[in-house]
Amino acid sequence: MRRVVLEGRGNFDEWRRVARAFAAAGILPDEIEWYEKSDESGFAFQRDALPPDPPANSKPMTVPTVFMTLAEAVICHSDRKRFSLLYSLLWRIQTNRCLLDLVSDLEVSRARLMQKSVHRDAHKMTAFVRFKEVAAPAGGRRKFIAWFEPDHYIVARKAPFFQRRFNDMDWLIATPKGSAAWDGERLTISNMPCEKPDISDATDDLWRTYYASIFNPARLKVKAMRAEMPKKYWKNLPEADLIPGLIANAEAKVLAMAEREATMPPPYHSRIQEAAARIPAPQRAPAGTLEALREEASVCSQCPLHAKATQTVFGEGPADAEIMFVGEQPGDQEDLAGRPFVGPAGRVFDEAIAQVGIDRSRLYVTNAVKHFKYEPRGKRRIHQKPNLGEVQHCRWWLKLEIDFIKPKVIVAMGATALYSLTGEKQKLEDLRGRPIAMEEGRMLFVTVHPSYLLRIPDEEKKARELARFRQDMNLIKGLAA
Repeated sequence: MRRVVLEGRGNFDEWRRVARAFAAAGILPDEIEWYEKSDESGFAFQRDALPPDPPANSKPMTVPTVFMTLAEAVICHSDRKRFSLLYSLLWRIQTNRCLLDLVSDLEVSRARLMQKSVHRDAHKMTAFVRFKEVAAPAGGRRKFIAWFEPDHYIVARKAPFFQRRFNDMDWLIATPKGSAAWDGERLTISNMPCEKPDISDATDDLWRTYYASIFNPARLKVKAMRAEMPKKYWKNLPEADLIPGLIANAEAKVLAMAEREATMPPPYHSRIQEAAARIPAPQRAPAGTLEALREEASVCSQCPLHAKATQTVFGEGPADAEIMFVGEQPGDQEDLAGRPFVGPAGRVFDEAIAQVGIDRSRLYVTNAVKHFKYEPRGKRRIHQKPNLGEVQHCRWWLKLEIDFIKPKVIVAMGATALYSLTGEKQKLEDLRGRPIAMEEGRMLFVTVHPSYLLRIPDEEKKARELARFRQDMNLIKGLAA
């Protein structure tokens, strides 16, 4: 029986040199006992434990690349049986090059588990090392020290990562299994165990502040958190002081978050009843007037959209307007203000008509649908396109507006407005830019909705479409002349 004693602190070249010599000499795995110098029962490394020289005609030993990758990780494991396990795999792989593909093989499975454990330990080192600044010479580079307690001999394996990441400062990572240091020119690895330094600095409070700010009590899963951040690391993490308290107060914080959540307007009928209780009913407008129609529409409940909307957004403008612009539906700002075309799309509309000399105060502006349809998303209300049934319900109000205003030109801005005015689904581009005769001598003109222009991501295309929209406004001005 041959006894071999190795330093065994993650030094792959040390093991490979001896293992290649034994394997080339034909020494069976059962004929070797492997020890670490840290073993209490370790033996001195005697010259007669070395294998004989391999035969002169022996072939060079080769192994698949996957074995090298596996062995470089497994050699960092803290289990001293890793040496014999790797040598057994090395011996067997000479006759079975696909050995590592056999996931059911006990030795292969055991080596894979060791490799996985080393990789996990290395990942935790990159995640949980906390550098603390120490005094440095005046004018010199800043100096930092970190303490970490790995399960395996991974210091040399991960030191290059820290060199690349923190190349601009001097640092030392101390562990019970060795240390790594960088001075700006040289990376130094030591296998000597270190003692935990007793230091702290201002960054400890920064870590606590950061962790407290990103902690989301609504998504707390204690088992998952402890799997990713095992308790054995907590004693060396300044932010870990906060964890018990954050967990204990999580439920109360979730309730507080719910109270601060954006609230939706109260149901439509509740708003009407509350308003009626607080404010005396105003004098109603004379029957048969546009204002009376507006008051009637303000309590419309013909479709479900009224329940969530803040209010009805009716048309506005003079009762003798020659041009009526019909949009699709109110947006968020229109819903809050109770007026059509006062949001971002309204500003695009105002700029376009102003450039061609149309006075908005002489226009009647309205929408095919009178209530804002939206989907709550956090604190925002995201516009939703009204369906055909909702458009059909609101055609009643649009027809009454047209009957009151009796405009010479009606402009349909967008596909929803076109459908509301004609009752037919047609391609906007097929009708855009040319007047279409309607009943009672009116003219229909079709163009895009201004919100379409806001959604164009390409700046060149947006400029072209804005110019075309202004051309449409100029044609509309000519039709009304």
